[in-house]
Amino acid sequence: MDTLEFNSVVTSQRNSLALFALHFTHDPDDANDLVQDTMLKAITYYTKFKDGTNIKGWLYTIMKNTFINNYRKLVRTNTFIVRADDISDANLSYAPAKNLAEPKFIMEDLQAALSKLPEAYYVPFTMYFEGYHYYEIADHLKIPLGTVKTRIHVARQLMKKYLKTYDTGREAFYAD
Repeated sequence: MDTLEFNSVVTSQRNSLALFALHFTHDPDDANDLVQDTMLKAITYYTKFKDGTNIKGWLYTIMKNTFINNYRKLVRTNTFIVRADDISDANLSYAPAKNLAEPKFIMEDLQAALSKLPEAYYVPFTMYFEGYHYYEIADHLKIPLGTVKTRIHVARQLMKKYLKTYDTGREAFYAD
């Protein structure tokens, strides 16, 4: 098969390639781009095609591999790009070079907030934070399970109030 004949066969497959591309991308514009990329690669590497084999299957394989490679490239690119809304004071603590002053101040603020908790809330809250289960705390303090849960909940609310300066607006992700 010569180049001109090969090009006409590939071009005749455009409609079926477009439907297959839409299956991958779910967007007509992206599907059109994928078809163009596939056809360009097929025409560029037509010497790799062996006469007598299924050209439609060969084109579909090129399309699938092109889509996968583009997707992987997009994922890699998005992991390195920092968007402006990702840069918040909470995310600045992940700087590549930082001193130990910030964690020291945070720990001091946490200790101060914990010391403000009444003992009735402090003990169950710290035990829960250390990994004890509600029933273990209830057994240890000899109080009902519901009271333990209530005290831990109230302690969380008080800690949020005491540590308001660290509020990043993401409390919806950490619902009780």
